[in-house]
Amino acid sequence: MPPYFGGRKWKHHSFSHLNMCESKEKTFFKLIHGTGKEETSKEAKSRAKEKRNRLSLLVQKAELHEETHSSRSGPLAKETSVSPEEAVKWGESFDKLLSHRDGLDAFTRFLKTEFSEENIEFWIACEDFKKSKEPQQLIVKAKSIYKNFIQNDAPKEVNLDFCTKEIIAKSITDPTLHSFDAAQSRVYQLMEQDSYMRFLKSDIYLDLIEGRPKRPTNLRRRSRSFTYNEFQDVKSDVAIWL
Repeated sequence: MPPYFGGRKWKHHSFSHLNMCESKEKTFFKLIHGTGKEETSKEAKSRAKEKRNRLSLLVQKAELHEETHSSRSGPLAKETSVSPEEAVKWGESFDKLLSHRDGLDAFTRFLKTEFSEENIEFWIACEDFKKSKEPQQLIVKAKSIYKNFIQNDAPKEVNLDFCTKEIIAKSITDPTLHSFDAAQSRVYQLMEQDSYMRFLKSDIYLDLIEGRPKRPTNLRRRSRSFTYNEFQDVKSDVAIWL
């Protein structure tokens, strides 16, 4: 029988209807709330997985770097190993030191501690210059040597007298294989009489003749025998003049 206005049946029916709506709303709220939790949980798991992947990638990169560094430094260490007997021969003369690949390397390392490696690099550049075959190659290398080692305020200016510099400057446009002979000889004498003597007393050389492993080298004050330059842009690569 249909409910009528003002009667109890209408009120009872209304309350029942409200209770049903409330129940549905609660069920719907639970469903929505539960879905949100599931989505939040999924997002958290996804972020955690992403972090693990990143960490794993970083670990792999670190291991790869160590392996690469070891593979590079390993053979190099073998190539540059020197017997004490061989190192002792370098003390007989400066020429014997420079004529040996490992001797040249050890002396270069020593000069770097005194901030005067430009002298040996200039000497090496001159040696290579004299091996040039083509005229054009001769001109290119001559200009590079002049720019990097000879001219005033050159990045690796070596200590030469004014007269020697002038002679080189005038011949730079038409160089010969002997254009740098005087300058190379001057720098050779400076190294032989000054740096070489200190090298024979240095830890670098003493470690070699006594068979001790390499130790970290400390930089020292630059020798007065060499021209003082500012070193903020100095590179250690011997091939800088190319």
